[in-house]
Order: sequence, then structure tokens, then C-alpha cells
Amino acid sequence: MIQGSQALVVRDLRKKYPGTEALKGIDLTLPKGEICGLLGPNGSGKSTLLKCVIGLLQADSGTIEIFGQKPSRHTKAQIAFVPEIDNLYRWMTVQETIDFISTFYEDWEPQRVPDLLDFMRLEPEKRVSSLSKGMRARLKLILTLARTAPLVLLDEPFSGIDPSSRDRIVEGIVREFKSEEQTMIISTHAVGDTEQLFDSVVFLDEGTVNLQGNAEDLRVRYRKSINDLFKEVFA
Repeated sequence: MIQGSQALVVRDLRKKYPGTEALKGIDLTLPKGEICGLLGPNGSGKSTLLKCVIGLLQADSGTIEIFGQKPSRHTKAQIAFVPEIDNLYRWMTVQETIDFISTFYEDWEPQRVPDLLDFMRLEPEKRVSSLSKGMRARLKLILTLARTAPLVLLDEPFSGIDPSSRDRIVEGIVREFKSEEQTMIISTHAVGDTEQLFDSVVFLDEGTVNLQGNAEDLRVRYRKSINDLFKEVFA
């Protein structure tokens, strides 16, 4: 049972690595049904924050609530996470990858897969090793969109991806996102291509929140696009 009016609440979250402080007291509240852009340059702490939310990393201090609950095995099952790193088995075919991943999730919807494969222009019999980086990124998105997880975390899904694949991924997110059932965080520094997706944005810089708010409110307040605002903040 999903509880609470907020999808995610983070309070004073801190995380250190040897020689660096990755998160310096992050505060973040994400309402249900929104797509939030987690924006910042490489090394700003975006991946660390997402990994703390899903439970891949343990924060040093601070609190996280996911749909009103403390992180647990139950909340982890409610999150679909696409990491920046390529974690696909290259010797598998596309279909074998889908079949393998589907066994891990109770919220998997196999009936959605054929349409997603067609939309993403991926051939089931192709080996992962033969796919371009953009095609592998589309496959990783299929593995997420075939689930009904209420919280979706995408970590740099457009990194190093050619424009045509980037456009396809954006279209796929717009098409498949169910705002009445899901909430999404997209971590990226490719703001120009993704600005249209965001209901809210969080600018993360060296482990601190530089700016956050409703995307349209920020456009009106600063009389700039989110992309132009991003360039100004991180110039």
C-alpha cells in the first residue's frame, strides 16, 4: 500500500567518500505524479543521491521517506532504477535480456513489451553486443517502462547518446509515463533536450541544492528557459 501525499522526502542527507563530501545536507520534497529534473554537472552528487534513495548506498546521516515510509525491502520494490552505467549482459539477445530481467519483478507487465520494442525500434533477436550505445539506452528504458513501479529513477539516461536515440527516449517517457500512478526523477545535464518533460527541477552543485522549484514558476521568475537558467547557474 502506497502511503503519504509525497513520493519522496529527503531531509539533511549527507554522504562522504574518502577525500570528498558528495552530499552536504540535501533537502528535497517530490509530490506524487511529477517528473522532476535533477540537474547538475558531472560530480555534483546526482548519482549518489539516487543511489541513496534506492538503497544502493547508505547515507552517513539524514532521512529518506518513500511514499511516507522509511527505506526498506518493501520501498525498494516500488522503485525502478536505470543506472548510468551499462549493466546489460552483452552475450544475451534483446529478448533474452527482457526475459531475464522480468523474473525479478512482480510488477512486470509482459503485454507492454512488444509495443515498447516496436516503438524503440529494437529487434528481439539482436545480441546486446551488436547494439549501439543509443540502442542499449533504449533497451534499458524498456526494462523500466515495462514495470508499473510508482517511483522511477533515471540516472543520466541520455549520456553520450546520439540525438535520434535521445529524441526516441524522450518520446518514450512522455508516452509511457502515467502521472496518476507514477513519479519520476530524471538525473541529467542534457537539459535542452529534456526540459519539456519537467514539472519541477532541482539544481545540484557540489553536493548542495543550488536552486529548486516548479519549472514553469522558475521560467516566469527568471524570464529564462530552464536550459538557459542551467547554463547561467553552472557557467
